Amino acid sequence: MRIREFMTTNVITVSSNTPVAEARKIMTFHKIRRLPVVDKGKLVGIVSDRRVAEAMPSSATSLSVWEVNYLLAKMTVGELMRKPVVTVQQDATAESALALAQQHGVGSLPVLDEKNRLVGIVTTNDFVYRIMNPLLGIGKPGIRLHVFDCGTTRKIGDVVQAIARANLEIEAIHVDESPERESRDLIVQVNTEDAEALIADLRGQGYKVEIRPR
Repeated sequence: MRIREFMTTNVITVSSNTPVAEARKIMTFHKIRRLPVVDKGKLVGIVSDRRVAEAMPSSATSLSVWEVNYLLAKMTVGELMRKPVVTVQQDATAESALALAQQHGVGSLPVLDEKNRLVGIVTTNDFVYRIMNPLLGIGKPGIRLHVFDCGTTRKIGDVVQAIARANLEIEAIHVDESPERESRDLIVQVNTEDAEALIADLRGQGYKVEIRPR
């Protein structure tokens, strides 16, 4: 899957001279956590709600309300924004974009086109809803089975053949690896609410199988 297939378009942006108080209002109104900063059509930074919150005076301040409002009116996004910005091209794969975000410890990636123009943004939520949920079968019908010690190609083939014999379809499948276990287990979701015959087949081949909560 390419980034352009699930990025958010029509990105809400601000300029670097936008007052911080105004940026906060924009994020609150649109229920967003990050604002790309664009000057003269060029992406120059990004500001998050956390950075804005950190810039706000604490409730213990000795400043008057007038003084606080004056300071906030003078402070601009350009003073808080993160730069340079970690970006991704719209034709990048979802896997490479996720790896890039993890590498740099960022929760969002502005998306650029071939002319380096801002055309979208992807966030960690986008990766969860569009990538992880389908991979794990979240929101799909059926039963999820946990087949223990079934992470090799041959063993996965046994499970796939058993599913075919039961005339079922795979909704989601992945290998589950945990540092706490030496084995690699298979998690597979099939399109039925009655997998007793499939489970019996797999157990008959010597596999330990449990129905995994969805």
